[in-house]
Amino acid sequence: MTHDELIRAIHGSGYQLVLAATGGGASAIGDLLRVPGGSASVLEAVVPYSWNALIDWLGGQPDSACSSRTARAMAMAAFERARALADPKVPIGKLLGIGCTASLASDRPKRGAHRFYIAFQGHNFTSCCGWELAKGARTRAEEERVVCDLLLHFMGFFSHVSPAMQQDTLENLQRIASESADARPAIRELLVGTAESFAVQFDDIAATSPRVLLPGAFNPLHAGHRHMAQIARARLQAEVAFEISVTNVDKPPLDYYEIERRLQGFDRGDQVWLTRAPTFVEKAALFPGVTFLVGADTIRRIADEKYYSGSVRARDQALAALAAHQARFLVFGRLVGEDFQTLTNLPLPDALQRMCEEVPEAEFREDLSSTALRSGSQSSTEADEDFESKPH
Repeated sequence: MTHDELIRAIHGSGYQLVLAATGGGASAIGDLLRVPGGSASVLEAVVPYSWNALIDWLGGQPDSACSSRTARAMAMAAFERARALADPKVPIGKLLGIGCTASLASDRPKRGAHRFYIAFQGHNFTSCCGWELAKGARTRAEEERVVCDLLLHFMGFFSHVSPAMQQDTLENLQRIASESADARPAIRELLVGTAESFAVQFDDIAATSPRVLLPGAFNPLHAGHRHMAQIARARLQAEVAFEISVTNVDKPPLDYYEIERRLQGFDRGDQVWLTRAPTFVEKAALFPGVTFLVGADTIRRIADEKYYSGSVRARDQALAALAAHQARFLVFGRLVGEDFQTLTNLPLPDALQRMCEEVPEAEFREDLSSTALRSGSQSSTEADEDFESKPH
């Protein structure tokens, strides 16, 4: 199959796609649109090339501009965009989100490897591969051509119009990432919005609605989380469940590979709820009467009107909704910068204060951070996503 024949086959496949490329791979956009029929397959193509443009596309700052995780997040954002743009008559199984991020030869020497990652997101799978290019073996234009050709090949593969690539096609390329996951049916229902929550079973015990919930990103789960759960279990005389929201107010949903990766941190006997509830009001509506385990920094954000578009009224409405759902908060101290924040030194509205109970520093002080652990450090100097959730 020639280059143009492949593109014509993609256009005629019935699949519709959104493509986002940064750092490399943008040539594939021109190739797709150069061959007639592009409107049948291409819903949108974007090049969030600057750092700020990438942040805007993802809705938040990635750990790195060029990584498999960033490529997967770009693909998920593209998939959600495809869902928004496609004709409702197009089956969701015919939509693809594609992310490509690359660090290629430039006009100045690069300290790191020349590499690229390509990710595809469908309604029932996540797939990402990454390769390293031999430094000095190709010009920038030649490296771009390699990325573009592979991108188009995988478009054909996931559109079911071309076979898997032969190994000899990948000459002078070293595979550095291969990540894929098929969706569990219940998790797929969360992603597409036909279910709001799902209890992940690690044993044969039937899941019950939790009385105590520790929400977080758990990227990764660490000893600080375990210590919080241990203290809460003794204080409240109830089992503690963990909760991960697969959706976010500003960012794309977690992809299937990322969900499974985070679940690997839990053990037999743990109860983990996956939800579509990024805010505490939504979580409280799902689990009425629950006690949330949170850090002092999270309680501070729940009280701060800036997280409600600057509206005190909107904040107070959220607090009223939490109270109506009989939500409670067990608040643990949190190191933020150089200060260890506790409930007692936070100015909170009375309505929120009445929902809170403090765990004193003498009983709990864990300065672990998932962000720091991911970067190889054991200390935290700033708030981290695993101890927070969207406040409203």
